[in-house]
Amino acid sequence: MDLFEYQARDLFAKHGVPVLAGEVIETPEAAREVTTRLGGKAVVKAQVKVGGRGKAGGVKLASDPADAVAKADAILGMDIKGHTVHKVMLAQTADIAEEYYVSFLLDRTNRTFLAMASVEGGVEIEVVAEEKPEALAKIPVDANEGCTPEKAAEIVAAAKFPAEIAGQVADVLQQLWTVFIKEDALLVEVNPLIKSGDGKIIALDGKVSLDENADFRQPGHEALEDKAAANPLEAAAKAKNLNYVKLEGEVGIIGNGAGLVMSTLDVVAYAGEAHGGVKPANFLDIGGGASAEVMANGLEIILGDPDVKSVFVNVFGGITACDEVANGIVQALELLKSKGETVSKPLVVRLDGNNAELGRKILSDANHPLVQRVDTMDGAADKAAELAAAK
Repeated sequence: MDLFEYQARDLFAKHGVPVLAGEVIETPEAAREVTTRLGGKAVVKAQVKVGGRGKAGGVKLASDPADAVAKADAILGMDIKGHTVHKVMLAQTADIAEEYYVSFLLDRTNRTFLAMASVEGGVEIEVVAEEKPEALAKIPVDANEGCTPEKAAEIVAAAKFPAEIAGQVADVLQQLWTVFIKEDALLVEVNPLIKSGDGKIIALDGKVSLDENADFRQPGHEALEDKAAANPLEAAAKAKNLNYVKLEGEVGIIGNGAGLVMSTLDVVAYAGEAHGGVKPANFLDIGGGASAEVMANGLEIILGDPDVKSVFVNVFGGITACDEVANGIVQALELLKSKGETVSKPLVVRLDGNNAELGRKILSDANHPLVQRVDTMDGAADKAAELAAAK
C-alpha cells in the first residue's frame, strides 16, 4: 500500500525523523487558518501517489494566507498523470541549502534489503541512476543486523556526504530504518533530504510503501488506506478475505494458488487472441480451501463485475481434493440462488489432481446449465474465451 506524502510525514515524525510542520486540507478556505498557524507562509503540495508533482504545477509557494487559499484552489481538482487531487498538504517553508536522496527498500532480486543514497537529490532518482550511476550509492543491509551506526556511516561515506553533516545524515538513516522495520515497509524514501540554511538535516518529502501482508501485525495501517480510491470490487473482496485484483478483461478467473492463477491468466490471454482479443478480467486466488462459502464469495465478486462475460474455474486438487471443490461449486451456485443473486454467466471448470475424477463426476451429475467441464487447461481457457467473445 502506497501512502500519501502527509501520511509518510506522520510516520517519520512518529519515529523521530526530523520533518517540518504540516497539515492536510480538502477545501481551499481551510488553507487560510493553517497557513496562519504555520507562520504566514506555506508550501501547498498536491497529495497524489505519483511523482512529478512539481513539474505538473502541483507544488506552489504561498506568500500569505490569502495566497494559500488561491494556490490550494488551483491545485485541488487538478489532474496529475491521471490522478485527481482531492487533498493538499500545507507545509512549513524551508531555507534549502542542499538537496540529497536516501531510501531503504526490499531488494527482491538479491533477497536482501538495500540502502540507496545520493548527494544529488531533489530530482527524479531514476534520472540520476541512468545518467550518473556513480552518483547513486547502493549498499546492501543485512536483515539481522539492520542499519547499525557502522552501516549508516558506510552508506554516508559511499554516497560522499559532506563531512560537516555526515553525523546528522547517519542519524536520520537509522531513524528511517526504524520506520522501515517497525512499520513493515517495502520502501521508505526521502527526496529531497535537505540541509537547511542553518545546517540542519530535514526530510522535506517522503514516500512510503507498506507491506499489506503484514497487516495482521499493523492494525493501525487500516486507517491509512485510501478507501475512496479503492476499486469497489477489490474492496468487497478484501472484506471477504479474498486475494483479488481487478484487470481489464472479460474472462473471470478463479484458481487455488497464486502460481496457478498467474499461469491461468497467461493461458487465457493467449487463447483470447483467437477470439477477438479477449483477456482475463481479474486475479482471484481462493487459496487451499474451496468450501461452498469461499467459492460463493469468489463467484459473487466475479459475477458482480459487469465486464465479465464468462468465468474460468481452474483448480488443481492437493490438500483440498477436487471432489470438495466440485461440491463447493455446486453448493455455491445454490447458495447464490437462495440469496437472490442472478447467475447468468457461463462457468468453465477444469479440475485436475487429487480426486479429479470424482470431482468431474460430481459436476456432471449436477448437470448445471451454466457449468461446462473441460479437462485440460488449454481447452478450458479456449472455451472460456470463446464464451466471453460470444456475449
